[in-house]
Amino acid sequence: MPTLFDPLKIGAIEAPNRIVMAPLTRNRAAPGQVPNALMAEYYVQRASAGLIVSEATQVSVSGQGYLDTPGIHSAEQVAAWRTVTAAVHGAGGRIVCQLWHVGRISHVSLQPGGIAPVSSTARAADAKTFTRAGFEPVSAPRALAATDLPGIVEDFRAATRHALAAGFDGVEVHAANGYLLEQFLRDSINDRTDAYGGTIANRCRFPVEVIRAVAEVAGADRTGVRLSPVTPVNDAAQDSDAAALYGHLVGELAPLGLAYLHLIEGTTGGDRARVPFDYAALRSVYVARHPGGVWMVNNGYTRALALDTVESGRADCVAFGRPFIGNPDLVERLRHDLPLNAPETATFYGGGARGYTDYPLHGAARAT
Repeated sequence: MPTLFDPLKIGAIEAPNRIVMAPLTRNRAAPGQVPNALMAEYYVQRASAGLIVSEATQVSVSGQGYLDTPGIHSAEQVAAWRTVTAAVHGAGGRIVCQLWHVGRISHVSLQPGGIAPVSSTARAADAKTFTRAGFEPVSAPRALAATDLPGIVEDFRAATRHALAAGFDGVEVHAANGYLLEQFLRDSINDRTDAYGGTIANRCRFPVEVIRAVAEVAGADRTGVRLSPVTPVNDAAQDSDAAALYGHLVGELAPLGLAYLHLIEGTTGGDRARVPFDYAALRSVYVARHPGGVWMVNNGYTRALALDTVESGRADCVAFGRPFIGNPDLVERLRHDLPLNAPETATFYGGGARGYTDYPLHGAARAT
């Protein structure tokens, strides 16, 4: 069986190892949600990952939910991202852009003209977001009309074109963590009575339309999707039948021939076993209909668990989040079983180089 350190073909992307850098929101974009030189340095430092998934990147102005997160919808953003991807490629890395619409996890101060954010529902989430005033409760959303949805599909389609123009090796559609696409998926959030609500098939309709449109632009072999079947973050309460819902969704996605599915196991950033869920059964649905599809797993993986998961064949690769924050050389540390730097939680969101690009490589002292 392969090991965590063996090469892997992820769709059209040749990864030299099976250690993926998971998407990590760090809130350091310049005004206009434009990537900057500090972000380029941050990603270059981590270019030894088999694949980097960029921080979540909004597909439109209305898709933003947090202060200073980058976008991929303006010419200035595309040009700035091109600098980042060129630097990563120059360091021998591979990077895909995570496409993001937060839906109701936003605040009117972050929306164009101070309008309400949008969602599958008009019910506000019991959640907070990061604004210029600090962490504030999210604003009540406007429920999208069915006639609004083709425009959002087009936003994702355009963002995909922009990501390719910016030099990304592919894209990952963010359909997890209680953001817009998952707001349509879960019956704990989606209270619609039209063709996009009610039955599992109806609730999957809009996310599948988005993912299909993205794959048509990028090529399915350069498209991934992130899912989180049981995480409760952002007031995404448990679906009444998560196994049936995500089984249906994965069955719809498998025939598209995607590069990979990226599964958050358990509670994002927390308990891996909070709610019982049969990820192996879900994977069997995917592999049966798409034998070449890569299965990527994430959340709370230790070195030992990651090694066992790949060597046992339970997954093809493992995405690490917080360990990559404090350890730009995580691949080498995992390869040689070296100790890890602990990340500074106080510098996760916003700020400058401190807690972002100043973590030392193994054996090097950190500058003070």
